[in-house]
Amino acid sequence: MNISLAKIHISNLRLRTFIGFNPEEREKQQDVVINIDIHYPASLSAQSDSVEDALNYKVVTKKVIQHVEEGRFLLLEKLVSDILAISCEHPWVRYCQVKVDKPHALRFADSVSLSLEAHLDSDSSVNPFK
Repeated sequence: MNISLAKIHISNLRLRTFIGFNPEEREKQQDVVINIDIHYPASLSAQSDSVEDALNYKVVTKKVIQHVEEGRFLLLEKLVSDILAISCEHPWVRYCQVKVDKPHALRFADSVSLSLEAHLDSDSSVNPFK
């Protein structure tokens, strides 16, 4: 069997952070909802059943949680870019997309969201975040 890429989807990670440039946004944490898609080669891990041959999504998630909860961001673009960079740190990552929702950012909308994605070469030196 020829297995190409594993697709990890971290779904609806709910955190609180300081996000926004209005005075009230800079004083009070707000909810954000984070979705991350990470694609990486899985042929080895699918056959070996070894943890060392897989990308550890728990490690990625812990780094994201720490960065978001300890950070202060004026723009959603910066927050999403930082999460994308963290999600692309592992040299096996070939593609990553991050979407962050800011619930109730607009009066008549459920949420405002922003997405960014990165396509990475198999050569880790091509990683735009390094």
